[in-house]
Amino acid sequence: MFLVLSFKALASEKLTGPDILFSINTAKRLVDQAYKLYRERAKENLRNPHLTPSDFLRHLKEPVAGTRTAIRAASYMETALDLLRQKLQKVWHRRFNITDVLSIQQKDMITRATGCDYLIRPVRCPQNSPYRTITGECNNRKHPHFGMSNHGYARWLPAEYEDGVSLPKGLIQGQLYHGHPLPLVRQVSNEIIGTPNEKITDDQERSLAFMHWGQWVDHDMDLAPMTETSIQNQDVHCDTSCNYTPPCFPIKIPPGDPRITKPGVCMPFIRTTPVCNPTTFIREQLNSITSFLDASMVYGSEEPLARSLRNQSNSLGLMALNQNFTDAGLGLLPFESNSNSICLYTNRTANIPCFNAGDKRVTENLGLTALHTLFVREHNRLARELKVLNPHWDGEKIYQEARKIIGAVNQVITFRDYLPLVLGNEMNKQLPLYKGYNDSEDPTVSNVFSLAFRFGHGSVPPFVPRLDQNFKPLVPYSNVLLHLTFSASWRIIMEGGIDPLLRGLLADHAKLMKQNQMMVEELQERLFEQLELIGLDLASLNLQRGRDHGLPGYNAWRRFCGLSEPSDEAELAAVMGNSQLAKKFIDLYGTPENIDIWIGALAEPFVPYGRVGPLLACLIGTQFRKTRDGDRFWWENPGVFTPWQRRILSGASLSRIICDNTHIQEVPHDVFKMNHYPSDFMKCSEIGGLDLSQSDEN
Repeated sequence: MFLVLSFKALASEKLTGPDILFSINTAKRLVDQAYKLYRERAKENLRNPHLTPSDFLRHLKEPVAGTRTAIRAASYMETALDLLRQKLQKVWHRRFNITDVLSIQQKDMITRATGCDYLIRPVRCPQNSPYRTITGECNNRKHPHFGMSNHGYARWLPAEYEDGVSLPKGLIQGQLYHGHPLPLVRQVSNEIIGTPNEKITDDQERSLAFMHWGQWVDHDMDLAPMTETSIQNQDVHCDTSCNYTPPCFPIKIPPGDPRITKPGVCMPFIRTTPVCNPTTFIREQLNSITSFLDASMVYGSEEPLARSLRNQSNSLGLMALNQNFTDAGLGLLPFESNSNSICLYTNRTANIPCFNAGDKRVTENLGLTALHTLFVREHNRLARELKVLNPHWDGEKIYQEARKIIGAVNQVITFRDYLPLVLGNEMNKQLPLYKGYNDSEDPTVSNVFSLAFRFGHGSVPPFVPRLDQNFKPLVPYSNVLLHLTFSASWRIIMEGGIDPLLRGLLADHAKLMKQNQMMVEELQERLFEQLELIGLDLASLNLQRGRDHGLPGYNAWRRFCGLSEPSDEAELAAVMGNSQLAKKFIDLYGTPENIDIWIGALAEPFVPYGRVGPLLACLIGTQFRKTRDGDRFWWENPGVFTPWQRRILSGASLSRIICDNTHIQEVPHDVFKMNHYPSDFMKCSEIGGLDLSQSDEN
């Protein structure tokens, strides 16, 4: 105790107000220089004729607008704290955490001077606004930052870092956890995950639309951006470095790797960007989009992006469409304005850039692009119909009303059609009937959910099916290998538009996640592979991401959910229902306590009628309950819509949206269940639609 008090006294003496301000100003200068260098280097990289798989991943996670400001503030704070630590280290030669010795006044000074006080500034919310803000701010009037974009993920359990503050577990070789070292993530991937493309099992009860809707919903709720800016070592290159040099946390390759045999090679990995944490200064990750189910992937989570996505040529409340191409007369998404668009590199002769949408990941795969296109068309269809019914409305009113309906429809489809097929028998337990808005419920997406909801990676098949009007393979474009469709916007323009893709989603199978078939080779070995370049391993990325985020291990989350905690191989075998798999886990991790949350949760047998195990059912169900109950604009909350409007919205369906916005004329009633053509399909005329005639009763 005496040592702590004497150190605090020393810190107070050595870190005066001017000292702290000098460190902050130095930090700002270093950070600004690093960001300038990074931007120049990124531009130079895009002139390179051969992009790496990491370049594609960077593009999908690249921060925009206000996210960049939030990231820079966090960098200012992190760098200033590091400079202050270095200053004290010269006179205090023991190990310490700088945050333990700063006074409340000193912390407040750092928070304000770095701009990190944006997280805690008081907000005055309007009393009677009928529409959501784009950023999610003021959804909760008591806690205006709940669920807002560019804030940190929620923590349901405390973070576990190597140093208690920011260093990821597994960083120090030989370090023991519960008496055992952590295995290399690539070793776990090799021994438990990998499945050759030709050895997968089709899911006989879930369609490809089921898999894609999961990703669609995920992209509505969370995006953890990353930036390769290095403050302390500006010569670091995460593509080539095998050393831990922030922000690089390279994935080391185990001996005898089946694919990567060259010595001294690592798989690149960039840490998720931290967010300011003015309370404890412990590293937290930034969620750059809103936590609400509000269709932010259509409209954006920041005002400048939202405005740029609208059709500014008239006052009809429409979304902007592509000015160069149509899809057999129907609208396509506009192109992004970047002259070095990464999509140009997937087909140099086509010269087609990436599409622009409310979420940066729009062109990650073709099914996702098809859903984005579908909902922008649906917005415009609704806007035109609302204008006819309400000719006195201006463009802003039409835009907001159409946006409100699109958000509600996504909520209906997700809770009525999608989640019951995920959670199975656990649905009613995890998501009891809606009882109304609860302003004490925090809907902020949790850090663990950002990993748990990646369960869908186990249901991705290796091929992208495209079907013709008769639901037969579209020759010659059917069944392209998945890795050849990443960021390939040109395939939408030049290979038949979105109709063939949507038919494939309706009439083809999702992959069945099995304990011996967890992830296809296309994702585990060829992620973002283009041409001859070595692809990334999505399983290794997921495992490394969990450690990057400081997520506790498998048993900690079993305890959180009130489930049993296996303590040895026999008990783990009972939980997994698989003694061979349990042995693999124990051989790798030594104890169930150490198993990385993503792989441990994914490996559990499904709950009855679901597609996740008990642990994932708990984590996913808990998040969606908070997302629903903590949303003031939830479609069922009285006052958001009239009773008549709620009755109409309850009948909304993805089938009808497809009918209304494509040339497809036959659809199944339930798109997420596996359907066979023609026996399980019906004419569009048999599918009910939304009656907007009483869209506004005020």
